[in-house]
Amino acid sequence: MAREESHTHETHEGGDGGTDQVLTAVGPRLRTIRKERGATLAGLSAATGISVSTLSRLESGGRKPSLELLLPIARAHQVPLDELVGAPPVGDPRVRAKPIVRHGRTMVPLTRQPGGLQAYKVIEPQRAVEPDPRTHEGYEWLYVLSGRLRLVLGEHDVVLAAGEAAEFDTRVPHWFGSTGEGPAEFLSLFGPQGERMHVRAKPKKRSAAAD
Repeated sequence: MAREESHTHETHEGGDGGTDQVLTAVGPRLRTIRKERGATLAGLSAATGISVSTLSRLESGGRKPSLELLLPIARAHQVPLDELVGAPPVGDPRVRAKPIVRHGRTMVPLTRQPGGLQAYKVIEPQRAVEPDPRTHEGYEWLYVLSGRLRLVLGEHDVVLAAGEAAEFDTRVPHWFGSTGEGPAEFLSLFGPQGERMHVRAKPKKRSAAAD
C-alpha cells in the first residue's frame, strides 16, 4: 500500500534563486525519465511506496522534492540521484600547472602552496653550458627520470643516470645541467629553509638468532 507523506511547509522567504530554479526543473525531469522508461504513475507508486497523488504533484511542481522522495525514485529508475536533480557536471580534476621557462630550462611546479618544500619537474635540453656553481640557503633533492644530468657539487663532478638521486646542502657551491649528450628530465625538491627529505624505510625483521 502506498504511503502518503506528511505535508511540509514549502514556502521559502528570501530563498536562493539558483536553488529554486534547480528544484523547479526537477518535476519535468522526473516526468521525462519516467516516460522514457515506459513507467506509469501507478507502477512507480508500487515500486517506491509513494502515493500516486504525491508523484503527480512532484512532476507538476506542486510538491517540492526532498531526499526522502527522490532516493526511492532514483532506485526504482536505477539512475544516479544527480540525474534526477540535474546536478552540474564535476569539473576537470586535473591540475594544469603553468610551466616556467628559465635560461632554456623548463620547470613545471608540482606544489601550489607558497613557502616550505617546493617540488618541480624539470626538463633540461641538450646544450653546451659551462658550470657556474652558486650557493644559497636551502636543501635540494634531485631524482633523474630520463637522460643524464651533470652535477657539480663542491669538489665533486658527477653524472646522474635515470633512476639515480642526489641530495645536498645548497650552501655548498653547486650547479647541475646538461651533459651535452642529450636532454634530461628530473624531479627537484627544494626546501628554502634547509628542510631535508625524510625517507621512511620498512624496518627489517629481527632474526631468531638475534633474540
